[in-house]
Amino acid sequence: MASQAPCAPCSPECLDEDGKTVSQLRSVHLPSVLSSDLEQLFHKLPGTALIRAYGRFKLSTLEARQDGLLAPFDPLEVSRDSPPPQEHPKPEKKFWGDQETLSKIPFKVLRGHEDLVSSCNFCVDDTKLLSGSYDCTLKLWDAVDGSVIRDFEQRPKAPVSECSVTADGRRIITASYDKAVRAWDLETGKLLWKINHETFIASCKVSPDGKYVVSALDVDRAICITDAENATTVSHIKNHHNRSLTACCFDPDSQKVASVSLDKSIKIWDITSQATLLTITKAHSSAISNCCFTFSGHFLCTSSWDKTLKIWNVHTGEFRNCGACVTLMKGHEGSVSSCHFSRDTSFLVSGGFDRTVAIWDVGEGYRKLSLKGHSDWVTDVAISNNKKWVLSASKDKTMRLWNIEEIDQIPLVIEYKKALGLKVKQCEVCDRPFSIYESDIFSETVTQCVFCRMDAKDLSTEASSLSGGEDSLSQDGSPGADD
Repeated sequence: MASQAPCAPCSPECLDEDGKTVSQLRSVHLPSVLSSDLEQLFHKLPGTALIRAYGRFKLSTLEARQDGLLAPFDPLEVSRDSPPPQEHPKPEKKFWGDQETLSKIPFKVLRGHEDLVSSCNFCVDDTKLLSGSYDCTLKLWDAVDGSVIRDFEQRPKAPVSECSVTADGRRIITASYDKAVRAWDLETGKLLWKINHETFIASCKVSPDGKYVVSALDVDRAICITDAENATTVSHIKNHHNRSLTACCFDPDSQKVASVSLDKSIKIWDITSQATLLTITKAHSSAISNCCFTFSGHFLCTSSWDKTLKIWNVHTGEFRNCGACVTLMKGHEGSVSSCHFSRDTSFLVSGGFDRTVAIWDVGEGYRKLSLKGHSDWVTDVAISNNKKWVLSASKDKTMRLWNIEEIDQIPLVIEYKKALGLKVKQCEVCDRPFSIYESDIFSETVTQCVFCRMDAKDLSTEASSLSGGEDSLSQDGSPGADD
């Protein structure tokens, strides 16, 4: 015999065996009986009747509970004041995580893009973050809680290759694979202007003074400098490199543009003289992926697919065709994609295809820490002006905001310095702290950081080249002059 299907608790059509509906059964008034009589009555009832009565009692209790819950939402309920709905506290979202057991680098994971995040920046006094992505969007984030503040409308129709922010934080410049450069108002999100090029744009940067925009063009191997106010072309230098450009950037004075390429070379172009001031050929053993100036403008860092970074002295000018440099090695296990100096040049941050972010001690050229957590390539990095935060973008569609405020107090860094035999001194020229090996025979006589020593060496080389080399030995004889 097939079992009878259970009737729905709230269905008014549920019938009793006698043909009465549940609503009709509810309207039946039972005579009042004493508790002893009620007990005798239950003892006399058969088991099936007891089960049926118990089921109807549960049914009435369930419906009464549902009526109480649904009463506040009943538009016809006016007979009594309904109790306010209960508020269930939401579990607090844990936004911080630990990087490694030893290092304890806290970080935030920022999710919101649907494809590779190609570019990231700090803006508005480090309180906001800007990102561009291959999902054709540009997003502005709150750096405190990691929420998206704005999705810019009139967005590109192709992946965003790079975005850049003016120093005053009022405008944004973006380059995308639809061959267009766009300028946006950061506060309102309004599109200010758009420039169409005939080829793909690999990189774009806005000058620190906000007057110019430089674009690195792919197919015609050119750099294009544009007036940021009226979107007119100032200079268009075709065939600037032998192969496609990969990145470009302005110096802090907004007068020079550095560009790097797949041809392994570095070029520095002067806007005023409309000429190339410096060319460094075969700067790396493989393609150069990115470049950035120090805030003094004397040094340029380049990252490469050869797994290294190099810091070049570009202060001496056009008479040199190769530069003295500091090579940063053994920081990444794969190609290095990006690099960024801190404001005081005390450290450098780089990202790589090995999914890590490396923090370097620039003065002595060693890696202080490796930040791990991304599940795919790190495509871009940025440092906040107060040096407390590092931002990284990745192919895994996320960004990570790392808190490095107390990095020098991390046991891993302290132990690494001890293992290397390093001690910290202060430069007598620029007051920048720098590390030096205690075992070095010149450790007591070296009183300048590596940057000031490089400056002194290059100036002495320039002077000797101008004077015919007569006094080269006397000018280069100090122990601290050699790196």
